[in-house]
Amino acid sequence: MNSNFAMITNIFRLIRITHWVKNTFVFAPLIFSKNLAQFDDILKASLAFLSFSLMASCIYIINDIVDIEEDRQHPVKCLRPLPSGQLSIGIALSIAFIFLAFAVLTAFFLSRTFLAIIFGYLVINLLYTYYLKKLVILDVFSIATGFLLRVTGGGAAIGVYISNWLLICTALLALFLGFGKRRHELVLLGENSIIHRPVLEHYNRLFLDQIIGAITASILMSYILYTMDSKTIQNFGTDKLILTIPFVIYGIFRYQYLVYHKKEGGSPTDLLLKDFPLLLNTTLWIVSAILLIYF
Repeated sequence: MNSNFAMITNIFRLIRITHWVKNTFVFAPLIFSKNLAQFDDILKASLAFLSFSLMASCIYIINDIVDIEEDRQHPVKCLRPLPSGQLSIGIALSIAFIFLAFAVLTAFFLSRTFLAIIFGYLVINLLYTYYLKKLVILDVFSIATGFLLRVTGGGAAIGVYISNWLLICTALLALFLGFGKRRHELVLLGENSIIHRPVLEHYNRLFLDQIIGAITASILMSYILYTMDSKTIQNFGTDKLILTIPFVIYGIFRYQYLVYHKKEGGSPTDLLLKDFPLLLNTTLWIVSAILLIYF
């Protein structure tokens, strides 16, 4: 009984189910297209979320298998099911294959466009696992591409136009989180950072601080301009979306506080779920945006 429970626990850890939070980006087109009250669109967006989540878990498993030796030398990753030996590679591969099959089947049910996007998501992540993660700057750009594919996938699933502003803000936010993670890795791993992630040889704190500062300004300016844009006001029938700006400013600054002063940021997902002020602020932003757009 205990061994079965341990097996199930390790499988959940292997597939990183908490990281499925990242795939909520697929719901952005649903919300901002004012289709949140359409049951069919909610169902399609939910299936898109499921497809991305299954595909993401499949990719996590592949990445863990490829990096198993490096992870065994990492102070945190060594505790994962594969490098710690709590799960076998054979079991992990079986789970990855099952998840891949169901992700593709779900995508096929939605649309050909969404199927192409989910395959694009698989390809970009495989390229990252085997090659792109070794290239400075492009490593984080490839991660940001994954978030853009989530948003475009959400739009394709329900067949709506996606605002350029939404894509710009998504890309900038993803870059902000990605470079913040690289900074955390430099601080956490210290002199051993190059051993665990070779691309960190090309980064240093000053360089990353400059990038993060530039992206921070870009995010805030892009979001402010988005709320004031005439097309935004026309589409939503209100100019009050500007009231959500304080939530965005606080969220960005809170995250920077956690990265710079609390030495966190290794996993943006875990940080969002564990830091109550950040989670509350994000929730309030979503709720306020929905209320302003719909009511």
